[in-house]
Amino acid sequence: MHSELLQIGGITLHSYGLCMALGFLLAWQVAVWLCKRSGRNADQLTSLITGMMIASIGGARAAYVIEHWKVEFADNPAAILRIDQGGLMFYGGFIAAALFVLIFIKLRKIKFFEVSDVLLSVLPLGHAFGRIGCFMHGCCYGRITNGALGVRFPAHSPAWIEQCNANPPLIEPTAAQSLPVIPTQLIESGANLLIFAAMIYIFMNHHRKLGLPSAIYLIAYAFMRFMVEFLRGDPRASVGALSISQTISIGLAAIGVAILLYRRNEISGPETRTPAT
Repeated sequence: MHSELLQIGGITLHSYGLCMALGFLLAWQVAVWLCKRSGRNADQLTSLITGMMIASIGGARAAYVIEHWKVEFADNPAAILRIDQGGLMFYGGFIAAALFVLIFIKLRKIKFFEVSDVLLSVLPLGHAFGRIGCFMHGCCYGRITNGALGVRFPAHSPAWIEQCNANPPLIEPTAAQSLPVIPTQLIESGANLLIFAAMIYIFMNHHRKLGLPSAIYLIAYAFMRFMVEFLRGDPRASVGALSISQTISIGLAAIGVAILLYRRNEISGPETRTPAT
């Protein structure tokens, strides 16, 4: 865990922010490349991604603050602004970015799936880097484990704080490290990279079947996230027996299936050429 990479004067470079920036830039470049390969408008995509980035950060932070208000922010509201120190909820950012996309394509009169197929094909790449940032910061950790893959986070990390504040406490305040926990951040990062590889293959071979890449991403990520949630050990908001992220995952998977049904004639039939825009 290396939450702070270096300090230059009074400026601190946090690993979480760096990983987010790298993930965004790489995903952006791959998206531009996919646009050029498939005859889409790369310049238009750049304007869209810039707005999406702002919307997604705001939505992800808002969702995280709501879910962790009592634990992290009730006694220190000023910490809400410190997104450089980690604390973003993917689904909050995803929903906010999706709303921005809907408004953007409505104003620009663009076909929805021409945009969503590109964006969702590269999203898991950026997300994989974001989860590495989570690991470096120590947030989004897993359940306590005695397995060989367990990792210990240092004193004052989120896992250490949670274990100290448990009732009864799981570790003493003098403990140098947390109890070993499942590295769910790295598990999800690796899974996102696998999804990204699959999405690139699907897009490159079926990008004219509008809606197919979008549907496959929604189903694949929703399934993966639903399963990873069982391994998470950080405080989670719940909806009945499920976490809020599992509930959203079910909804996203349903949307993915609905897209496949709605576009089944175009997806199962011969590919239609996507005109350059």
